[in-house]
Order: sequence, then C-alpha cells, then structure tokens
Amino acid sequence: MAKAEKATAVAELRSEFEGSSAAVLTEYRGLTVAQLKELRGSLGGNAKFAVVKNTLTKLAANQAGISALDDLLQGPSAIAFVKGDVVEAAKGLRDFAKANPLLVIKGGVVDGKSMNPDQITKLADLESREVLLAKLAGAMKAKQSHAAAVLNALPTKMAQLAEALRAKKAEGGAADAPASDASDAPAGEPVDAPADADAGGE
Repeated sequence: MAKAEKATAVAELRSEFEGSSAAVLTEYRGLTVAQLKELRGSLGGNAKFAVVKNTLTKLAANQAGISALDDLLQGPSAIAFVKGDVVEAAKGLRDFAKANPLLVIKGGVVDGKSMNPDQITKLADLESREVLLAKLAGAMKAKQSHAAAVLNALPTKMAQLAEALRAKKAEGGAADAPASDASDAPAGEPVDAPADADAGGE
C-alpha cells in the first residue's frame, strides 16, 4: 500500500473512531463473504462492520485518543463502529457469534471506556434504547395522570373540608353561646333596669 493510501486509510479509520459511540473489535478468521454480509445485516442500521489492518487501525485509534485496542489488534481483525444504540449492535454480535463460533469478540471501547468480551456480552442483555425510552415515557405519562387526578380531586376535598368546618362551627356555636346581657342589646334600644333599683336614683 502506497504511503498516500495508508494516510487516507488512517484518516478514515480515525474519523470512524471519533464519530462512533462504540467500537467493538472482533476476529473473523474463517468466516465466508456471505457470513460477513449476514453479520453486517444483523447489526442494524446504526453500526458499520469493517475489516481492518491492525497496524493502520492501531495508528488511527491512537490518533483518536484510544489505546485500549493496542494489545487486541492481532490476527484477522474487523471492527463494528457503532453510531447509535450500542445495545442493539451488541445483541447482533452476540447472537451471530452464538450461531457462528468463528466470530470472536475480543473487546472494545464504549463511550471512551475499555470493555472486555464479557462486558460487551452483558451489554447485549440490556434493553434497547427504544424500549427504555418507551418505558420512561410510560412512567412519565402515569405520573402525569396521577398528578392530574390529585389536582382534579383538590376542589372536592377543599369543599368537603370547608363543609365539615362549617358544620362543626355551627354545632359548637349553638352549644356554647353565652346568655344575652345588656352588652348584647342592639345599639339605640333602652335597657330594662333591674327590678330592685331605686326609682329616684338615690
């Protein structure tokens, strides 16, 4: 490969690393062209599976700030560059590897963090982004419905409370009302003098 071609290949790989949320390194020794095509289809539309040269890939990864793959870049290598849901791509790789043991997941980098084969396989056991978003939306909708029900019930609760307080006040007022005296007489009306008071005021 000419120097210019190598530089172009490295630049393209670096761009893939920098533009991907995950990169999963595999060994594909013994897989046919038809099987590789099947594998690409199983990864979904958010992942690109590319056969790579180890030396150029190591150089490109290092330029992109990734060194976790250095020791893994041995033998026939191919990388799944994931630009969307990592879980979906991990499921595709896991399921294909189960049916085709010649595909070996060697490790990878997810969101800048190094992951071994077991960790990548565990990713495949998680629910996809779409399922999680659907569950989140359902939970939010349920909470909104509950909040709306509480708000709708507030006027009724307030009315019931007000009525209870009114009834209690009326009941207590009738039982505890003091006997009327001169101070309770309406203004401007004469007050009867006590029967034993002297008429002359002496």
